[in-house]
Amino acid sequence: MRFGVLALQGDFREHAATAAAAGAEPVLVRLPGDLAGLDALAIPGGESTTIGRLADRYGLVEPLRRAIGAGLPTLGTCAGMIFLASGTTSDRPQVQLGMLDVVVHRNAFGSQVSSFETDLDVIGIAGPMHAVFIRAPWIDSVGPGVEVLAEVDGHPVVVRQENILATSFHPELTGDDRIHRLLLQIRGRV
Repeated sequence: MRFGVLALQGDFREHAATAAAAGAEPVLVRLPGDLAGLDALAIPGGESTTIGRLADRYGLVEPLRRAIGAGLPTLGTCAGMIFLASGTTSDRPQVQLGMLDVVVHRNAFGSQVSSFETDLDVIGIAGPMHAVFIRAPWIDSVGPGVEVLAEVDGHPVVVRQENILATSFHPELTGDDRIHRLLLQIRGRV
């Protein structure tokens, strides 16, 4: 299985390593042609405004929308979730794919010094998952087709909408590949 990782900015190397640990072949995606033949895609954490600008500059926005819209299982973590979302609570303009029917509150848990770790129960994953939240967003509102898989203090932090899985935290930083494996399982069900 070819597991693409959007490699424009952020922690794409960690996602590639986690995809490999899950038994997939990691493929770094930097140009539209890199999307060909992928079985799954991760959009990493980093800085969502920068990811959007670079995706626009390299002509990736529309090809990403087409691939995800055609059913490519896609994971967005932290900034990747913001990039996938239909909107944010901020007035600050940024490029977003609009593929995930959620509105995200950027840096909702606080600044860098408010970063934290916790164990979460995630629907579809056996046993608690250790989650690392770094300047993390939460989901402010979800559309009717979005399933909430985990919450922190009443705020959605893991969601699924058809072939899209998104987390507020960084599963690629813990050595736990279960979110990546869950994404690969979606491939057969879309």
